[in-house]
Amino acid sequence: MTKASLQKTKILCIANQKGGVGKTTTAVNLAAGLSILNRSILLVDCDAQGNASSGLGFAQKGLSGHLYHAILGLAGIAEVIQPTSIANLSIIPSNMDLIGIEVDLAGRKNREGILKELLAPLVSFDYIILDCPPSLGLITINALSASSSVIIPMQCEYYALEGLSQLVKIIRLVKHNFNPRLRIEGLLLTMYDYRIRLAFHVAREVRTHFGDLVYKTTIPRNVRLGESPSHGKSIFSYEPRSKGAESYLALAREFLCCQRRS
Repeated sequence: MTKASLQKTKILCIANQKGGVGKTTTAVNLAAGLSILNRSILLVDCDAQGNASSGLGFAQKGLSGHLYHAILGLAGIAEVIQPTSIANLSIIPSNMDLIGIEVDLAGRKNREGILKELLAPLVSFDYIILDCPPSLGLITINALSASSSVIIPMQCEYYALEGLSQLVKIIRLVKHNFNPRLRIEGLLLTMYDYRIRLAFHVAREVRTHFGDLVYKTTIPRNVRLGESPSHGKSIFSYEPRSKGAESYLALAREFLCCQRRS
């Protein structure tokens, strides 16, 4: 039994309403990195695009059970958990069925807390990681309501801080209305290119504004990171000697060392 398993299962979500910032890449590879470090992990794909699922080899078609089934009560939560090819890592996959969930749940009582109720019995995992869609809709609100903390990946570009301020406002609203223990676990700088001066300035500004909330680990632009999802593999399975693999393993170690207490 790991040290973390002696504690309460920790639920965290990876969220940013802006697409293309490395959110799913972070969810998949942080989950895989923590698994390599002997933590028991459940990755929950909360995005109808199913990118986290396909990134671990689960095709959209042919899923016998997925998150949509559990949310609508068509299957028990334990029934939709699938083992992956990575030791210590399981997944609840998703597909395009999830796209209509807001309509399906219209008028349902406590619809912002459905995911929290579903995940509550899953106490055998050290960490449950929720990969949110690139929006601030009902599923993302559910993920934030179910989590103790949120990791925000952000690309080092001009509009990064503008989008971040909107997400921080939503986190505060969820904290006030649904989940008083919610807080920001950390900000992760992704797709960092040391050759671009703008990336350096954006990173400096983010660190100035948010201080210790920003992870020391940065995720570089890396060809292998971009290739690995098309092969249905984490970066550790696809190219373990790449800069991307080194960075995500460093992030997993930093997360375990510096995680903030509930």
